[in-house]
Amino acid sequence: MSGAWVPLYQAKAEFFRMLGHPVRIRVLELLQDGPLPVRSLLTAIEVEPAALSQQLAILRRSGIVTATRTGSTVVYELAGGDVTELLRAARRVLADVLTGQHALLAELRDAEACGSADRGVADRGVPAAGGVGAVS
Repeated sequence: MSGAWVPLYQAKAEFFRMLGHPVRIRVLELLQDGPLPVRSLLTAIEVEPAALSQQLAILRRSGIVTATRTGSTVVYELAGGDVTELLRAARRVLADVLTGQHALLAELRDAEACGSADRGVADRGVPAAGGVGAVS
């Protein structure tokens, strides 16, 4: 994020874009249990060192993680405990979304088995093409 003032909604959008990469999310999940050296992150995530380095740099620039160098070892850790709560909240939201989609899928299958694909679900949304979320 730049030093210029931006509306809060824009800053939030930039923050969520920063989180929008599977490697960055996995790094944050791993760091919830405490600081880890880069070599441990590489072993756990199984990506090329350059790819991990790039993602760690983004997390570091955003201020969500910090890095400490001791000799040739670089250790990363979460900058604050709120990241753990954010990841927990994301899991709860995702579980709710997926539970709703599972229920809708069951309704659709039941309706199809009864011979009418639209009965009982005419007013409900269907999962979006991306797989998460529903159109209502």
